[in-house]
Amino acid sequence: MRRAIGFLCVATIATALAAPAVAAEAVDLLLVFAADVSRSVDQQKFQLQRDGYAAAITNPRVLDAIRSGPHHRIGVCFVEWSGAGAQKVLIDWSVIQDAASAQMFAAQIAEGPRSFADRTSISGAIEFSMAQLEKTPFEAARRTIDVSGDGTNNAGRDVRLARDEALAKGITINGLPIMVKEPTLSTMDIENLDWYYEDCVIGGPGAFMIPVRGTEAFLEGTRTKLVLDIASAPQTKPLVRHASTEKPRVSCYIGEMLWRQRMGE
Repeated sequence: MRRAIGFLCVATIATALAAPAVAAEAVDLLLVFAADVSRSVDQQKFQLQRDGYAAAITNPRVLDAIRSGPHHRIGVCFVEWSGAGAQKVLIDWSVIQDAASAQMFAAQIAEGPRSFADRTSISGAIEFSMAQLEKTPFEAARRTIDVSGDGTNNAGRDVRLARDEALAKGITINGLPIMVKEPTLSTMDIENLDWYYEDCVIGGPGAFMIPVRGTEAFLEGTRTKLVLDIASAPQTKPLVRHASTEKPRVSCYIGEMLWRQRMGE
């Protein structure tokens, strides 16, 4: 009797091991929205990001881009980030395939409470976003992280190390630097944040960033960036700028240097 039970257990295990794995749902793009909620992001900038992404994901141009893909759907995840170790998934992986699913995602963006107000770790945001891409229940040939923020990396690892790690995994990083206010020493802003994003943050095949210099520019920039993300189309618009291949015009360590100066180190 025991021998029979033993044979049955072995047979059951063998059958389970031989069973084919369930294939992940295929989508055309895996996209992580990584929104900056560091202490330099005031209520205006915070609301600008929330409203911009909510409006973009439901925009008819964006929905047309989604429908144009072979699978007619994308997988999206929304995270908020601040200092090193301060990252949170606001909306976990969701499929966007029509107006209804887009509206549901947009409603969740609008309703979620703000997560943090700490230092600025773009490297931490990239690392956290990479981890979400590893956990996704979906499968896609293209994986992209969209980073929006108003400052330079001043906490965590060197942003270039995190960026290069993502690029080595075939992940594209696009950017939306927020430049809606004049730089101030109190928030450690820099004048050429767009250069910093070009030289130090974005990268990968077709990587680009769109500098934002006003409320309407953010809404238009978010829509345009999302369409280009999804369609993977040639970026010919004048507001779209690609990753720099030249020597950095702004030190990629400028945020850390400004922080040390502020702390008197």
